[in-house]
Amino acid sequence: MTTTEPTEFTVTARREHAVLVVRVAGELDYDTSDELVDEVVRQLTAGPTPPAEVRLDFGALTWIDSSGLSALLMIHRRTSALGAVLHLDDRPEILERLLQVTNVLGHLTAPVADAERGRPEAGDGTSVARATGARATGARAADTRTSDTRAADART
Repeated sequence: MTTTEPTEFTVTARREHAVLVVRVAGELDYDTSDELVDEVVRQLTAGPTPPAEVRLDFGALTWIDSSGLSALLMIHRRTSALGAVLHLDDRPEILERLLQVTNVLGHLTAPVADAERGRPEAGDGTSVARATGARATGARAADTRTSDTRAADART
């Protein structure tokens, strides 16, 4: 049996005016996901103003598991809270497949809400929406009622 060594995980970040670019390389998993979240949060809070955009470059990503996906969702939450737009750039097939299988691709690539007009802006398919309250994921909205409420509704 052949075994291969895991690819070294690295995170490099640079700020270009109002854009934070974070390059992710190697395996994003249980052992490395905290490192990514910590670096992005550190960069988001490093300057006097947060960046308007955060671009995660996955061109050198070799593996991602559920912990890595959780890290992306945490980053989405932090960027949205600051009003920054998150982009998932250069996604390899392993990331695309995970986003589709877990049905979060639509959530992470939803168009950005235009706060002034209250409607979505045209996006490039890689933008993450700002937090705007309840939103449909996939083809239908999530039912947030309790099972007791649904059962009572069914009886009426």
